[in-house]
Amino acid sequence: MKQVHMILQGKGGVGKSFIASLIAQHYQDADIDPICIDTDPVNQTFAGYKAFKASQLDLMDGDDLNPRAFDELIEMIMAADDEAVFVIDNGAATFVPLCAWMIENEATNFLKEAEINLVLHSVLTGGQALSDTMVGLGNLLKHFPETPIVVWQNEYFGKPQKNGKTFEQSALYQNHQDHIHAIIQIKKRNEKTFGFDLDKMLNDKMTFAEARDDPSFNLMARQRLVMMWRDLNDQIKTANL
Repeated sequence: MKQVHMILQGKGGVGKSFIASLIAQHYQDADIDPICIDTDPVNQTFAGYKAFKASQLDLMDGDDLNPRAFDELIEMIMAADDEAVFVIDNGAATFVPLCAWMIENEATNFLKEAEINLVLHSVLTGGQALSDTMVGLGNLLKHFPETPIVVWQNEYFGKPQKNGKTFEQSALYQNHQDHIHAIIQIKKRNEKTFGFDLDKMLNDKMTFAEARDDPSFNLMARQRLVMMWRDLNDQIKTANL
């Protein structure tokens, strides 16, 4: 079955492109070449990875969504092979207009009727962005109740907890737990070792596989990256994407 993975979150700088890269790497590890698309009008981070050969699609016309551009994306999905996998990274600026377009045009129902498996991915992060990312996730859960949603808890800015309560203890989770397909944790690790190696890999727009074979990373740095990828990929496999 054809699959479409869309990363959606209204808050910028919380790791959407990183998550898109993880999903793409998961499929590449399984010998599947995903069709990668970057629609972020501000930062084309996902398109910066050579390994993904991501195409850029500008969905915006000034401050407004260009509906014809998203029509083009749907046409691309429909024309692809039956076993095609799409990974679509969307920017914070496109979140509200894109969600509005999808609701107005009943895009999720259209894809479902075409027997295309659509999965939405959203990010929760700790620190100052927690409230904003909770709101973004809440909007997806409210407006797309029939579409599976994967929640990625990014601990880079801290654990996504409020008043000592985890996301799983929150009212948002309790009210929508049957709708949440999976929760994947991007764990906070030692900044001077794991964090340093990961930042270098991301700044160089490398995949975990590329970094593992790159001599600019010493042996222990490669070992730490292997450990991180194994943890993340195992979680993605468990989520059965």
